[in-house]
Amino acid sequence: MRKKGIQTYSDFYLYYLNEHNHPVCRGLHLLGTSLALVWLAYCLLRGYWLGLLFVLPIGYGFAWVGHFFFEKNKPATFRYPLWSFASDFVMLWHAFTGRLPERRREALRQRDRLVALA
Repeated sequence: MRKKGIQTYSDFYLYYLNEHNHPVCRGLHLLGTSLALVWLAYCLLRGYWLGLLFVLPIGYGFAWVGHFFFEKNKPATFRYPLWSFASDFVMLWHAFTGRLPERRREALRQRDRLVALA
């Protein structure tokens, strides 16, 4: 029987956090997302339209190195591309606002349920 998959974003985000347990993986995500935002702003402010082609590779390059070499799992982007993209920014916001540890504890408490859904 095939799993239905995760149906709500709130469940997905907790699942996403469980897929980012290794601190280096999380750090690379936060770094890549931050650099991608800075590069995006730079390109838009300078009118460097060709540079916009590098925004996604910058963000995802760091993130995928984190998954393949540190977390050793498949990025959620492959199955849930839009929710995963949004979660990169939500995780960055939670890191900047100090809420990430609280959200990670919640994700760990629900890990078994979320893995069964995914």
